[in-house]
This record gives sequence, C-alpha cells and structure tokens, in this order.
Amino acid sequence: MMATEEERPAAADVLRCLARHLNCLNEDNKSTRKRALESIRRETLANKGLSSSELQEVFAGLLKPLLKCLSDPAERCRETAVQMIGDFMRSVPKPEDSLPYLIPCLAQRLGGKEVLEPAEELRLSMVELLSLTVELCGRNLAPYLDDMVRILQRTITDPFPDVKKESCKCTTSFARCVPDHFHMQAESLVKPLMQTLSHQHSRVRVAATEATGAVIQFGTGKNVDDVLSHLAQRLFDDSPQVRKAVTVVVGHWLLHLRDRYSYFHKLIPLLLSSLSDDIPEIKNVAVELWRQVGAQWEKENEDDLKDKMDFLLSAPPRYPPGVERPTLGCRELVVRNLSKLMPAVGRDATDWLAQTRVKTLQLLRVLLLHAEEHCTQHLQPLLTTLYRACTDPEPAARTHCLESAELLGAFVSPEVFLRLLLADVENSSSSSSSSPWAPLMVLAAVLKGSSKEALNPHLLQLGQMFAQPDVCHDTEQTVYLEQLVECVEVLLNVCAEDCSIISLQMLKVLVTVQSLATEQELCSRAEECVRCVCEVLGFSGVCDLYRLHMADLLQWLSDSQRCWTAHSVHSNLLDIIALQSGPVLGEFLPQFLTLLRSCLEPSRDAELRLHVFTVLSKLLLNSRNTLNSQGCFGKYVQMFLQELLMPNLVWRAGRTAAAVRTSALSSSILSLLVTLILLLSVTELLKRVDDSSDEVRAEALKALSVWFSSLGKLYDTETQRPHLQLLYQQLLLYLDDPDHRIQLIVLDVLKVGSVVDSLLLQQEVEAVREKQRSAEFCDQLLQHIQHIHSHTQHTPHTPHTAPSSCSDITHSRI
Repeated sequence: MMATEEERPAAADVLRCLARHLNCLNEDNKSTRKRALESIRRETLANKGLSSSELQEVFAGLLKPLLKCLSDPAERCRETAVQMIGDFMRSVPKPEDSLPYLIPCLAQRLGGKEVLEPAEELRLSMVELLSLTVELCGRNLAPYLDDMVRILQRTITDPFPDVKKESCKCTTSFARCVPDHFHMQAESLVKPLMQTLSHQHSRVRVAATEATGAVIQFGTGKNVDDVLSHLAQRLFDDSPQVRKAVTVVVGHWLLHLRDRYSYFHKLIPLLLSSLSDDIPEIKNVAVELWRQVGAQWEKENEDDLKDKMDFLLSAPPRYPPGVERPTLGCRELVVRNLSKLMPAVGRDATDWLAQTRVKTLQLLRVLLLHAEEHCTQHLQPLLTTLYRACTDPEPAARTHCLESAELLGAFVSPEVFLRLLLADVENSSSSSSSSPWAPLMVLAAVLKGSSKEALNPHLLQLGQMFAQPDVCHDTEQTVYLEQLVECVEVLLNVCAEDCSIISLQMLKVLVTVQSLATEQELCSRAEECVRCVCEVLGFSGVCDLYRLHMADLLQWLSDSQRCWTAHSVHSNLLDIIALQSGPVLGEFLPQFLTLLRSCLEPSRDAELRLHVFTVLSKLLLNSRNTLNSQGCFGKYVQMFLQELLMPNLVWRAGRTAAAVRTSALSSSILSLLVTLILLLSVTELLKRVDDSSDEVRAEALKALSVWFSSLGKLYDTETQRPHLQLLYQQLLLYLDDPDHRIQLIVLDVLKVGSVVDSLLLQQEVEAVREKQRSAEFCDQLLQHIQHIHSHTQHTPHTPHTAPSSCSDITHSRI
C-alpha cells in the first residue's frame, strides 16, 4: 500500500532526523554505535505518532543499516539490531517487503559453511527472527526456499540446544507454509534432523520429532524409510512427551501422507506400539488416532467392505473380557498387512536389547487382538516366535509372550493349533535343544485361552501325549517339569470334570514329576495338583483316585520293569506310587508283590534292589496303612520271605552286595517279619551274624534283638524251646567273638532275650562259661538273669513283659 501525500512528509521527516544517528552507526566507538541504535528505536518504534504505513516506509529506509549492524563487532549492537528488526516486522503491515534483504543476510550469517555469528544467544535470536518471519510472511517465503533450507540445515545441528529446538519449530512452520514448494528441498533436512533426534534434551527431541513429521509429510515421501528406525527408537524414550510426539507424527502420516497406503505395513506397528504405553495420555492419543485411521480407511474402501459393514459382526465368543474390540477398519488394516508385519515382529522379538523385545511382544498381542481368527494362517511363524520369546531372560517379555499365546487359544481352533503344538512338544523333548520346555510353556498358555467346549473332543489326545515316556520321562530340568504340571493345572481349570477321561494320564504325569523333581517346592506343587484332580472329579481323597487306577499303574510299572536301573525314573515311580496310594496298596498285593519279585531277582542291578528294599522298609514301618491295610499280608509272607528276601541274603562279594544284605536285614523290615524268618529259616539269619561285613553282622544281631522284644503273651516257650536253645547256643558262641564290638552287641541281645526264657538261658550260660576265653561277659549275663529272678519274686508272675500293641498285633496276626 503506497503512502498518501500527507503521510510521506512525516516519514521523510523522521528519516531526515535519523540521518545523524545512522552516520553514527559507522563510528569506531561501540558506545556511540549503541547509543545511535537506541536513539533510532526511541524515535521510530517508540514514536506513537507514526502510523503503520509511515512506519513501513521508515523500516524500508532503516532495513539495510540495521542488517549491516548484524555484522557489528559489538555483541550488544548486534543484539539490539536483531530485536529492532523483529519489532519492525511485527509492527509494519507488509513485513514481506523486507524479505529480499533479510533472508540473504540471515543466510550469510547463519547458513554458510562457517557460521559467522559466534554468540549462541544471538544465534537463537536470529533463528527466532526467522521463525517470526515464517509466521508473518507465510507463502511469500517460497522464492527463498534454498536460503531457508540452507539456514535450517546448519541451525538444526547447532551446538546450542535452544537453537536446535527453535530451528526444528521453524522447520515445521515453514513446511506447512509452503507445501507446494517445500518438497523440492525437504530431503536435505532429513539428515540433520536425524542427528538431532537423539539429543540429550527431551524438548529438543520433541521438536525434532515434530519437524521430522512435517518434513516427511510435505516432502516427496521417499524418505520414510530413512526416518522410521530413528522414530521407532524414540518409542523407547524415557520422556513421555517424546513418545507422545512420535505417536502424533505417525498417526498424522497414516491419515495424511500422500503415499500412505504404500507405508501402512511400516507405520501401523509404530502407532499400535503406543497402545501399550504406560502413560494413559499417550495411550489415549494413540487410541483416538488409530480410530480415525480405521474410520478413514473404511470410508475410502467402502465398496470392498460393503458385505462386512452390512452385517454387524459380533466379537468372537472367547474375546478377552474388559478389552474393547477394534473397529472393522482397524481390524481389516491389520489383517491385510499381517503377512508383511510378521517377519519384522519375529526379528525384533529376538533383538539384543531387552526393551525392544518387550515392546515387540506387546505389539504382537495388539496385532493378534486385531487379527482374531485370521491369525490361523500365520500360526507356524507365530509359534516359532513365541517359543523363542518364552525363553527370554526378561520377565516382562515372557509375560507378554504368554498373553499372546492365550489369544491364539481364544481365536484358533484346537484342531489347528494342536496339530502343530503337539508335534513340537514331542520333537523338542527328544531333541538336544537347550529349551525343550518352550513348546510346553506355549501349549499351556494356548490351552488356558481356549474353552471347555473346544477342548473336550481333544482331551484324550492331550492326555496320551503328556503321559508318553518321551514327553514326561526324559528330562529332569525343573522348568520342563514345571510346565508339565502347568499343563495339567490348566486342563483342570478349563475342562473341570471333563478331565475324568484322562485322570489316569494326569496321575501318571504328576507322579513322574514327583519322581524326577529335585526341588521340594515342585514336588509339593505336583502333590497339590493330584489333590486338585481328586476334587475336580468329586473324589473324597487321593486314595479314591489311586483305587480307580492302581491296577493300571502297577501294569504300567510292570511293562517297563525289565529296563529299570537304580538311576531310572521307574524306581522312584515305585516309591511314589506305593507310598501315596497308602491303604489302597493292600488291595492289590498280588500284583505289587509280583512286581517286587521281578525287581529283587539277584540277577538285577544291586543298587536297584537296594532302592526297592528301602521302599519296602518305609512300607513295613506303616504296614497297617499300606501292605496290611486289608489284613491279608500274612497270606503272602512265606512267598515274600522265600522269593523276595532270602535270595538277597546269600553272600556275594562286594560292598554293594553287602549293602543289599544289610538292607534286607534292616530292623525296619525285620521288626515285623523276623519271627517268621526264625520259624521258617533260623539258620539263614544266623549265617548273616557270621557275614564278612561287620555292618551286616551288626544288623543281623539288631534284628534278633527286635524279635526278642516283640514277642508277646501268645509266644509258646515250651513249644519253641528247641528253637530258643539253638539260638541261645549260637549267640553265646559270638559272645566270645574276637571283635569286642560284636561281643557287646551280642551281650545286649542276650539280655533282651533273657526275658523270653531266663532259666533256659541261665543253663546255657553256665554250660559254656568255663569254655570261653574270658568269663567276664558270661558273669554279667548271669548277674542280669539273677536280677530278673529277684524282681519276679516280689511281683505277680507274668510270662513276659507286656509288649507294645503294635508288636502284639503283628505277632498275633503272623
């Protein structure tokens, strides 16, 4: 707008008055130059009598001198000049008239190979002036595209953080002001922005992220790949504002990028990753942007989606509760790009950075929530990814992995996922993989996500697979065994009483876990799971479950007994089943004893026989509630002695053989059976008192002591007198043994045995007293017998001291 005739003299008068001050700007004295600039400000910008048009003319006359001051040696003068130019730009009606002089000057000062402005605060002021110019002049800056970009290239990477931040803001504004021209030079700003995107100041990173969004959106679109990896890294930024900026930028690209359809498969993961952000504000922003993206895509592809939009599709029956189902457009976008997304997800799920793996597995869960049943066609790569992810050392990664696996159970038919998963479980258990438990862990999670109705037809297949020896016997890894228990627990929780058809297989798995486990916590967990099986099936206790399956369990053990060793799982299985079944064992004595007879054959591994004898010791210590729970054990005692016990009492060389003999004679066994041993074979036991092993000799003597003390009122001393006389005579021989330790043990045994028939023992002692090398022990024994006689003279006569109820009952039954 041209100044009127009335306005011209006023503007001209002001310029004439300023002539002296303008001349002072050329003085050598910096104070003079500074005062001149202040005077010019006072008489122009502070002059309220000048109209805007007059101020425009004055600015035109002052612009060149002021721009020259930007090179003034004095920092204060340069600062004042920059401030005055900015104030003029805000005040004049046509600030764009200054562009032909202002932009080249700023480009010279800031955009050269070497930045001429040394003061960082002044560089900030100049960039702020540039931002102001963009704000005020807008599209008029199009002819100065090259100069603007050259300036921003340098200032975006300026050492001063505030300059970086302001330059990024200026870039964003400039790209939006000249969209028709900006794309020609946009690419040259990508590299400096990527350098600034990782700056230590979060506000700089936010500004750089926003500037990147504008540069790509208003550029050619060819540089998306150059910036995606950098933006993806910012999704892990510690600053929520940076992550929010990335979310907004990617969302706007999905909505407004010219060639966005070509980049959907690269941009969708970035926006969906923000749906799992810890900050609710960021999550809400991502949800809203994603909703807009889906709605826009629905509108743009209305014809393709017509059939699906006409019929309101309900959510899958097992859709996770509390999770809002994405809209049709959002679901379709994921489904149509899933094949391109899966390779990247699989790759990033094994990234060396834990935070990348965690973020990727969070994204996988979101993708599956969108894909629903369409993830079936990608099941194999999905399972491969989950197998690796569930072994991740990062707990959060494992958690998200198993959440995704549960979704597979909800969306994929068991016919499909079991075909792949069961094969992988079987193969992994027999392979040399360092993590054979991974398929089991994934299977447990998938089963957890499925339903009772869906799994019911496949329960028998599952039970048989879990109980296979290759699956449940071949490893002692605690993690593997934990996952076996987890699978059983999940099936019980999901299928409840329907699990009755596989209760035998479940029991086999759980007793196997107890047999292999090296940690008490795992054993306890497996035991608890056995009780859960009983509760789910309506049994009152564990005994009911064992009663139902004991015949099958014993047959299961018998089928494999020929390959047993002391180190195989089967010997421990015998222990677990025999002890846990309790009184049920007494109901299956023939089958159980047949199994024991085979295991205790002298030709079998000695350590195995030793283990079996240890199991027998535990059972016999509680025979009322185990072997003799039905009162029928007496029928099998002779067979037990002749076919199981006696063959193992035969002397054989070696320490292990001695240990077997010791075990066979242990007091825990003979406390119940030594009476019959004496009646059926006094001779075999006494031979063991003469064994080459001192330990075996001591155990045999202890067994005799237990027998003596267990005799009750029903023992007929008159009838059994020949047996007692032979026993006393043999023991008196060992009373003169060269081994002093054996002599002391024999003395104690005879003192205990004196109660049975003291007169008979006194006669036998007196008969051999003079024949022994030392009469010391004979005299002690005779004194003991005299003490017994004196005691009985002052008390009512009783044949023997009343035995314990347990001994009484045992003896009477035998």
